[in-house]
Amino acid sequence: MVASVDLVFLGTGSCYPSPTRGASSTVLRINGECWMFDCGEGTQVQLQKSIVKPGKITKIFITHLHGDHLFGLPGLMCLIQGTANGLATNLDPLKLYGPVGLAQYIRTSLKLSGTEFTRPYQVFEFDIENTLNKVTNASSEDLHRNEIQCVRIRINHNSFFAFEEGQFKVMAGILKHRLPCVGYVVTEKQSPGTLKHSTTQKKQVSLLDHFYGKIKSGETIVTPNGIEITPKMVIGPPKPGRKVVILGDTCDNTEIEHLCDDASIVVHEATHQDELKDKAIECGHSTPSMAAEFCKRVRAKSLVLTHFSQRYKDEKDECKNEDD
Repeated sequence: MVASVDLVFLGTGSCYPSPTRGASSTVLRINGECWMFDCGEGTQVQLQKSIVKPGKITKIFITHLHGDHLFGLPGLMCLIQGTANGLATNLDPLKLYGPVGLAQYIRTSLKLSGTEFTRPYQVFEFDIENTLNKVTNASSEDLHRNEIQCVRIRINHNSFFAFEEGQFKVMAGILKHRLPCVGYVVTEKQSPGTLKHSTTQKKQVSLLDHFYGKIKSGETIVTPNGIEITPKMVIGPPKPGRKVVILGDTCDNTEIEHLCDDASIVVHEATHQDELKDKAIECGHSTPSMAAEFCKRVRAKSLVLTHFSQRYKDEKDECKNEDD
């Protein structure tokens, strides 16, 4: 069965939320389950205006620890986790991924505010700057009451393996920014090929539905009249799965390129216009042309630009200002 996959953009602005554009946050929906990427200030308000149900969020991926990608997280966790005075509909642990420091930020915010949940959470941190021996993990005595011990993930072949679940695998790659930053690549496993159109065996297999399932799974079958049919005889090549690339802030994405080849869609920041390329790079950001060049190099099928500077106003606002 083909998975239902789509993207919901809750916030596409940089720096802070405005009346017309929320701070960074994107949700990837896979068969109803929701994975959130970044959680800027005000994300829980945007979430409640959207088609995304808070209780369906099972994983949150943070690209880096700048506030416009992170400040909405404690409040959002209260909304989707269920506080001690509320009830969480999903009691499985909420899983969060991001650079080293994410667990400490969440723990400190929750402890200082006296916040408790009715379900646990666990953080998985990417050791981007090889700080495993420099930044100690919290002891069990220091954990928040609802926190499961943080897991540190080391870099391997210039990337991080986050997890594999069902038909999808999530990897993270390093991006150049002012703080340690990653981009995420969600890859769907390849699916079996379809029956070849020009084979006499097709009729024999299609007449026997239970044989069709076996041969698609890689088994060799023997028909009632004694004919042996192998998968290679009647099944075409496997179909590649979809690949969704969601990048954090960056002025240089070469280190993640090897993960992004033939992407179905790339979500890439474009904080400044091309005329301000030097300023963008100085601040660790990109322009539309820089994003397009990256997509050309990795042969991406689609590109979505996001993380726009607040200097760029909505066209309606500009028209209103001109009228004034």
